[in-house]
Amino acid sequence: MDIPCVIASQQNYLDAAHKIARFIIDHRPSENDYVPYWDYDAPNIPNEPRDASAAAVTASALLELSGYGDKKQGEEYFRYAEHILKQLSSDDYLAQEGENHGFVLLHSVGSFPHDSEIDTPLNYADYYYLEALKRYKDLKEKSENPSY
Repeated sequence: MDIPCVIASQQNYLDAAHKIARFIIDHRPSENDYVPYWDYDAPNIPNEPRDASAAAVTASALLELSGYGDKKQGEEYFRYAEHILKQLSSDDYLAQEGENHGFVLLHSVGSFPHDSEIDTPLNYADYYYLEALKRYKDLKEKSENPSY
């Protein structure tokens, strides 16, 4: 059984996912900033590292979740994920070709409390960023061509 089937068949999982999405949307760093700090309750915000990996995971998850629930909620998730992807695709987070040891995204955090992988590239950040871009592309194509 794949993940979408499990989520759809278990309303409590879907409810939890919507609550998490609401928390993330309501706790972004600022009105036009979508890349979270390494922890939503980090003690020294705004002087805490940003986490591109968390943003990439969030974008991918919100795009998946946009297909569950009502249309208005789905559109909100889609737009929020779109903002994340635009910010991750900016010069602030997207590495230049040939730099960053071949990684795509800059500024991820692995484990701040353990002083490990702070403000560094992470392979799973790149994975979820690429996954989110693919989901975004597929959803855009589907909305432009409903028979897709």
